[in-house]
Amino acid sequence: MNNNSLLSHRKEEPENGTLYIVGTPIGNLNDMSQRAINILKNVSLVACEDTRQTKKIMNKFNFSNKLISFNQHNSSIKIPKIIKDLKEGKSIAIVSDAGMPGICDPGEDITKSAKSEGIDIICVPGACAAITALISSGLPSSSFVFEGFLPKRQIDREKILLEISKNDKTTIIYESPKRLRKLLNELLEFCGGDREIMVARELTKKFEEHVGNNVIKVIKYFENKDIIGEITIVVQGLKKRDLTPDKLVIKKDLNDLMNAGLSLSEASKYLAKRTNLKKSEIYNMI
Repeated sequence: MNNNSLLSHRKEEPENGTLYIVGTPIGNLNDMSQRAINILKNVSLVACEDTRQTKKIMNKFNFSNKLISFNQHNSSIKIPKIIKDLKEGKSIAIVSDAGMPGICDPGEDITKSAKSEGIDIICVPGACAAITALISSGLPSSSFVFEGFLPKRQIDREKILLEISKNDKTTIIYESPKRLRKLLNELLEFCGGDREIMVARELTKKFEEHVGNNVIKVIKYFENKDIIGEITIVVQGLKKRDLTPDKLVIKKDLNDLMNAGLSLSEASKYLAKRTNLKKSEIYNMI
């Protein structure tokens, strides 16, 4: 293999009429890649979540370019204009305040719109808080669920918390420092105090810390502290030995089936197939 092929893309970048989704550091500017710098320096324009944050990167690496604001408040207005510019042959880069655009920000919407218009989309990889926290947590990482920020609406929030409590996969959650204590108490309610978690704060920055190792210990750690900075929570999934059916739920289902007209024997037989428990075990719950 030609070593030069490992140091370049399919053509000289940036390519005309191409949308670049560019990963930027999540705190430590030394994590910025040379490829990302080249793209941001040479595209027709850079659409950024906050122009002030992007200017910090440009100042650090001594370059400038045309910047436009692109965030959750103006994305519906800006997307048609960006698509128009791309169709006219301009190259455009999308960046968020930190990390990979498209994760909990309108980068997802512009990517979807560009794809539907047949526009070429290239991702320039960079740091991601979710993956950084997961890898450093020591929790199972071969299969995981990313929930981002949980919904504010309580009924939707509780639905996801219930799913997390019963899932055997590791879960990654983003949370603001102001709402961290609320989330920790919810995890205590839904997952129990012994569930292993890791709270990562200020990843890659000067005051980076990883706090664990279970819900109770983390709650106590943050009890009297001022919480600041970006927060990522990694929650261990249920271990296989804990994945036994909830007997209170089964007992309720059993009563519901009997109230609907099934005999105790018929209802027990049905639930035994559904839960993989012995029929006699279910039968004896009454």
